[in-house]
Amino acid sequence: MGYEALRQKPVDYPTLRSINIFPIQHSGQNLLCLQDPQNISDKALFLSPPLYFIVSLFDGRHSILDIQTEYMRRFGTFLYKEKLEEIINQLDEALFLEGGRFQEALKQKEESFKKASFREALFAGKSYEGDREKLRVQLEGYFTGSEGPGVPGGKEGTKKLKGVVAPHIDFQRGGSCYAFAHREIWKENSSHCFIIFGTAHTPMENPFCLTRKDFITPLGTLNVDRELVDAIQLRCADDLFREEGAHRSEHSIEFQCVFLRYLYPEPIPLKIIPILSGSFHEAIEQGISPMGMEPVRRFIEALKEGVSALGKEVCYIASADLSHMGLQFGDREGISAYDLGVLSQEDREMLRYAEEMDGEGFFSAIAREKDRRRICGLPAIYAMLKTLEADEGRLLRYDQAFTPETQSVVTFASLAFY
Repeated sequence: MGYEALRQKPVDYPTLRSINIFPIQHSGQNLLCLQDPQNISDKALFLSPPLYFIVSLFDGRHSILDIQTEYMRRFGTFLYKEKLEEIINQLDEALFLEGGRFQEALKQKEESFKKASFREALFAGKSYEGDREKLRVQLEGYFTGSEGPGVPGGKEGTKKLKGVVAPHIDFQRGGSCYAFAHREIWKENSSHCFIIFGTAHTPMENPFCLTRKDFITPLGTLNVDRELVDAIQLRCADDLFREEGAHRSEHSIEFQCVFLRYLYPEPIPLKIIPILSGSFHEAIEQGISPMGMEPVRRFIEALKEGVSALGKEVCYIASADLSHMGLQFGDREGISAYDLGVLSQEDREMLRYAEEMDGEGFFSAIAREKDRRRICGLPAIYAMLKTLEADEGRLLRYDQAFTPETQSVVTFASLAFY
């Protein structure tokens, strides 16, 4: 069946892609914004709560009739089929639904990325200010605002920072938490080479993948340390570039690069090693340590050996969020104020293993409950804990982003390791 036939086929069971959903104030209204984390679509859709209720049923399991029935139960009014089909068509045209139209657009984006020598600032002007001066003001506010840690200040270097955990949530909700980790980088780090463990939000077959493409930001470029990247690949039997395309749409490394270029303005030379981390669910299901999985063990050993062989002084960054819970993430019940308190306690207990540099304890705390809280930063944090050589860790800031409209929450934290 050709692409034209696919796009004209009626969508009886519409399926919304995995997208970002967050609340905003727009023209005095409380709305929900839908954005594409893969950036296949460059559109942002703003939905009222009733409209979001309809779209939330686009899960591939509800037919058009099912959606009409659920809408009647919820609001007591009839949703006409023509109106529902109009909503489906609008989301399909915007590339927010699974289907032939989306697959064709994805293919074109991936082919373009393969040909490029750099990785562009995909989220500039969308997730953060695209203008250089406006972006500086935006980032400064995360340090100096009421929730921030204060201005970066002068270099201290008394504790010899080895690495940090920083969030990768959108700046609007987590900017001040980012600032705690990056202020520590500025004060206590002496390296200009950063190994960044990003979190892949699209499926990957291998647990890790690299890229040699330099990262562009509105504040300047961060060049990949190709010597170190090649040293890692040389020592690893797996092809670490086979899924390089995952870097194109992933925000978790880009967001750290934006903060780094704010701290270290051009012409200060910065080098990065961008590493995307995939899923450890196989280890969780099998009840084994991630190091019991050969691709994980081979990569971490190759990374450590590569850094050691070249005598590189590096600083590690794990770009990682924590829990994802509530209706938005597939839970049958929403999150209450009481739940937020319990979740904070559970997250902090888990993070104590990280503070103690206990990677296996950190993993086990998540595996014991079968990753009930959906810790999306698990692979990045674990890999960093198994790689860097530090004596202690310290929790700098813990926070929660609660969305009342979806009764959902994302939690995140900043930690430093010395």
